[in-house]
Amino acid sequence: MFDLLQEYKEYLSNNGVSKSTYDAYVRDVTSFLSYVDISVSHNIEDVKPEDIEGFKKALEKYGKTPATINRCFASVKSFYRFLKISGISMHDPALNLCKVKQQRKMPTILSGKEVDRLLRIPDISTPKGCRDKAMLELLYATGMRVSELIELDLDDIQLNKSIVCCHSGNIIRTIPIYSAAKNAVRDYLLRVYPYYSKSDNNALFINMNGSRLTRQGFWKIVKFYAEELSLNTEITPHTLRHSFAAHLIENGARVEDVKEMLGHADIASTQIYAQIVNNRFKDTYTRCHPRAKSV
Repeated sequence: MFDLLQEYKEYLSNNGVSKSTYDAYVRDVTSFLSYVDISVSHNIEDVKPEDIEGFKKALEKYGKTPATINRCFASVKSFYRFLKISGISMHDPALNLCKVKQQRKMPTILSGKEVDRLLRIPDISTPKGCRDKAMLELLYATGMRVSELIELDLDDIQLNKSIVCCHSGNIIRTIPIYSAAKNAVRDYLLRVYPYYSKSDNNALFINMNGSRLTRQGFWKIVKFYAEELSLNTEITPHTLRHSFAAHLIENGARVEDVKEMLGHADIASTQIYAQIVNNRFKDTYTRCHPRAKSV
């Protein structure tokens, strides 16, 4: 099992998947191989579709959500694709694996005023507040994922051109940034970064120890400011990504353009924001138009 995992890790690395995808797939496949007990009672050729079904039931027993189970399925499919491509095995019990049905949850969208309030909370007179302001502004300016934000290096942002280069595996997206975000990042780079960065660290956003900020660290930052905002809704780092997309579409952006900026593989994932905007307009119309309110 150890040898297979090592080769699979190399396969993922060579295919340029993001760090978050790499970590999730390795974790899922490790759990799967442990469940089917490849190293002791099974050869890789002995695994059957019933074993994968058993793995699914085990995940359900441990309270895993449909989204998590489907990600595990994607990991297992990726593993068997690796075996086939590498010539290790043509056996694929995951070939007809179907996704678990899940109810699609509509994303939380902040209003423009709520975003403005959130972005004003960090105390930019402090090093931490100055850094946090830059991160939040950049996240809302670009709609990038948290993993993409914390993986940014210094040379990924070009303030003179008002753009940032966002990496997702082997794909690079170039996204424009508005003046307030550019100024917040410049302020952070001038006032904070030189005093906390380490000479061997090229990370754009660092913690107060000079190391690259982690995903968990950024989630804690957003949670802190979300509590300060005192809204009756859950705010996560992804909330700013959702708000970015919805606000662009609400103000006339083409869904196809927003898809490219978000880095969506399927336009269906982007169209949900158009649906949210249309529903919002319909609700406003029903509440506010005098003839629509009449019985």
